[in-house]
Amino acid sequence: QVQLVESGGGLVQAGGSLRLSCAASGRTFSNSGMGWFRQAPGKEREFVAAISFTGGSTSYADSVKGRFTISRDNAKNMVFLQMNSLKPEDTARYYCATANHWGVRTAPGNYNYWGQGTQVTVSS
Repeated sequence: QVQLVESGGGLVQAGGSLRLSCAASGRTFSNSGMGWFRQAPGKEREFVAAISFTGGSTSYADSVKGRFTISRDNAKNMVFLQMNSLKPEDTARYYCATANHWGVRTAPGNYNYWGQGTQVTVSS
């Protein structure tokens, strides 16, 4: 069993930055890829970024590439999402999740544990 708790969301103006954190508990963390997803009202949950269990491989949605950076600290069981140059269309609830694989996965179906999410609101 893995428990995930996200933090770091909030209200920020367009062009600003936020750093999301995800604290994980459970022995499978360091063997699993991790991902960030987001869901805006009325929309489906979408992939944002993913990282392999070693941190050596990453993947990003085209909409965030060059602005967001995913990282992890396996010693502290933490995953991070640094978000820069935020846009109003980045407004959503952001979720971290644990993959059922050690590598990078982009489809929600490849993730078996999810946090409760943290709200990010970007004002124009």
